[in-house]
Amino acid sequence: QVQLVESGGGLTQAVGSLRLSCATFGLAFSSHARAWFRLATGKVREFVAAVSWSGGSTNYADSVKGRFTVSRDYNKDTVYLEMSSLKPEDTALYYCAAAQTLGGVSARTSTAHYNYWGQGTQVTVSS
Repeated sequence: QVQLVESGGGLTQAVGSLRLSCATFGLAFSSHARAWFRLATGKVREFVAAVSWSGGSTNYADSVKGRFTVSRDYNKDTVYLEMSSLKPEDTALYYCAAAQTLGGVSARTSTAHYNYWGQGTQVTVSS
């Protein structure tokens, strides 16, 4: 059974930093592209960042470029999202996702591109 378990969310002030983690169970970690999405109140789930199966390709939403960094640790089967210079508009429930593909991630920005999802971790940024 595949499980993606997010952690690391919390409450922080604007311009602060957080690191989200997504531990992976029951999945061939190295053959899946990975991504982060978020869902803010009153909005639809939106793409945040993605990293290819090899770690050699990444993609970011314009709203987080230069502030967020996605990475993966093959020894720990874990994906990370380093978030800095946080803004109140970054407040959302953050989900990690996985897609079985050996391709790139430049076009994988839709929820439909991903097969597996975690339960989410809440990030709240106060002004």
